[in-house]
Amino acid sequence: QVQLVESGGGLAQAGGSLRLSCAASGSIFSINAMGWYRQAPGKHREWVATLGSGGSTNYADSVKGRFIISRDNAKNMVYLQMNSLKPDDTAVYYCNILTSTLNVYWGQGTQVTVSS
Repeated sequence: QVQLVESGGGLAQAGGSLRLSCAASGSIFSINAMGWYRQAPGKHREWVATLGSGGSTNYADSVKGRFIISRDNAKNMVYLQMNSLKPDDTAVYYCNILTSTLNVYWGQGTQVTVSS
Protein backbone atom coordinates (compact mmCIF):
# COMPACT_ATOMS: atom_id res chain seq x y z
CA GLN A 1 0.00 0.00 0.00
CA VAL A 2 1.27 3.44 -0.95
CA GLN A 3 0.13 6.72 0.54
CA LEU A 4 0.63 10.18 -0.90
CA VAL A 5 0.00 13.25 1.22
CA GLU A 6 0.05 16.73 -0.29
CA SER A 7 0.60 19.94 1.65
CA GLY A 8 1.37 23.58 1.02
CA GLY A 9 -1.83 24.71 -0.61
CA GLY A 10 -3.67 27.81 0.45
CA LEU A 11 -4.59 31.30 -0.63
CA ALA A 12 -2.28 33.48 -2.70
CA GLN A 13 -2.62 36.73 -4.57
CA ALA A 14 -2.11 36.92 -8.31
CA GLY A 15 1.58 37.22 -9.01
CA GLY A 16 2.47 35.43 -5.80
CA SER A 17 4.03 32.06 -5.13
CA LEU A 18 3.23 28.83 -3.36
CA ARG A 19 5.19 25.62 -2.91
CA LEU A 20 3.37 22.33 -2.82
CA SER A 21 4.88 19.21 -1.28
CA CYS A 22 3.93 15.58 -1.63
CA ALA A 23 5.22 12.87 0.68
CA ALA A 24 5.10 9.27 -0.49
CA SER A 25 5.19 6.42 1.98
CA GLY A 26 4.47 2.73 2.10
CA SER A 27 5.64 -0.13 -0.08
CA ILE A 28 7.52 1.90 -2.65
CA PHE A 29 10.29 -0.07 -4.29
CA SER A 30 10.98 2.10 -7.26
CA ILE A 31 9.33 5.17 -8.70
CA ASN A 32 9.37 5.75 -12.43
CA ALA A 33 7.81 9.18 -12.42
CA MET A 34 6.18 11.67 -10.11
CA GLY A 35 3.79 14.33 -11.20
CA TRP A 36 1.18 16.92 -10.42
CA TYR A 37 -2.33 17.32 -11.75
CA ARG A 38 -5.06 19.79 -10.93
CA GLN A 39 -8.81 20.03 -11.11
CA ALA A 40 -10.65 23.33 -11.19
CA PRO A 41 -14.35 23.57 -10.27
CA GLY A 42 -16.51 22.21 -13.06
CA LYS A 43 -13.54 21.02 -15.08
CA HIS A 44 -11.78 17.72 -15.71
CA ARG A 45 -8.55 16.90 -13.95
CA GLU A 46 -5.63 18.10 -16.05
CA TRP A 47 -1.95 17.27 -16.10
CA VAL A 48 0.41 19.97 -14.82
CA ALA A 49 3.94 18.57 -14.66
CA THR A 50 5.95 15.36 -14.59
CA LEU A 51 9.41 14.49 -13.37
CA GLY A 52 10.88 11.25 -14.64
CA SER A 53 13.27 8.97 -12.83
CA GLY A 54 16.12 10.23 -14.99
CA GLY A 55 15.40 13.83 -14.08
CA SER A 56 13.56 14.86 -17.20
CA THR A 57 10.75 17.35 -16.70
CA ASN A 58 7.68 18.19 -18.70
CA TYR A 59 5.13 20.91 -18.16
CA ALA A 60 1.74 21.83 -19.46
CA ASP A 61 1.88 24.90 -21.67
CA SER A 62 -0.30 26.79 -19.21
CA VAL A 63 2.33 26.59 -16.47
CA LYS A 64 5.58 26.41 -18.43
CA GLY A 65 8.02 29.05 -17.26
CA ARG A 66 6.13 29.62 -14.02
CA PHE A 67 6.05 26.25 -12.23
CA ILE A 68 8.99 24.04 -11.31
CA ILE A 69 8.72 20.38 -10.34
CA SER A 70 11.45 18.78 -8.28
CA ARG A 71 11.98 15.73 -6.09
CA ASP A 72 13.97 14.47 -3.18
CA ASN A 73 14.61 10.80 -3.88
CA ALA A 74 15.97 10.06 -0.43
CA LYS A 75 12.78 11.32 1.18
CA ASN A 76 10.34 10.18 -1.52
CA MET A 77 9.12 13.72 -1.82
CA VAL A 78 8.00 15.70 -4.85
CA TYR A 79 7.54 19.45 -4.92
CA LEU A 80 5.82 21.97 -7.13
CA GLN A 81 7.09 25.53 -6.91
CA MET A 82 4.41 27.79 -8.34
CA ASN A 83 5.41 31.33 -9.26
CA SER A 84 3.59 34.18 -10.95
CA LEU A 85 0.31 32.65 -9.94
CA LYS A 86 -2.85 33.52 -11.84
CA PRO A 87 -6.51 33.20 -10.84
CA ASP A 88 -6.77 30.46 -13.50
CA ASP A 89 -4.37 28.38 -11.39
CA THR A 90 -7.09 28.00 -8.77
CA ALA A 91 -7.76 24.30 -8.39
CA VAL A 92 -7.28 21.26 -6.22
CA TYR A 93 -3.77 19.99 -6.89
CA TYR A 94 -3.00 16.27 -6.77
CA CYS A 95 0.32 14.52 -6.83
CA ASN A 96 0.73 11.10 -8.33
CA ILE A 97 3.42 8.52 -8.80
CA LEU A 98 4.01 5.80 -11.33
CA THR A 99 5.97 2.91 -9.89
CA SER A 100 8.29 0.54 -11.71
CA THR A 101 5.53 -2.06 -11.46
CA LEU A 102 3.28 0.36 -13.41
CA ASN A 103 1.00 1.10 -10.49
CA VAL A 104 -0.38 4.63 -10.22
CA TYR A 105 -1.15 6.26 -6.90
CA TRP A 106 -2.86 9.56 -6.09
CA GLY A 107 -2.89 11.85 -3.12
CA GLN A 108 -6.01 13.35 -1.63
CA GLY A 109 -5.37 16.79 -3.06
CA THR A 110 -4.63 20.24 -1.70
CA GLN A 111 -6.60 23.38 -2.51
CA VAL A 112 -4.89 26.33 -4.16
CA THR A 113 -6.85 29.55 -4.49
CA VAL A 114 -5.44 32.56 -6.30
CA SER A 115 -7.19 35.89 -5.86
CA SER A 116 -7.02 38.66 -8.41
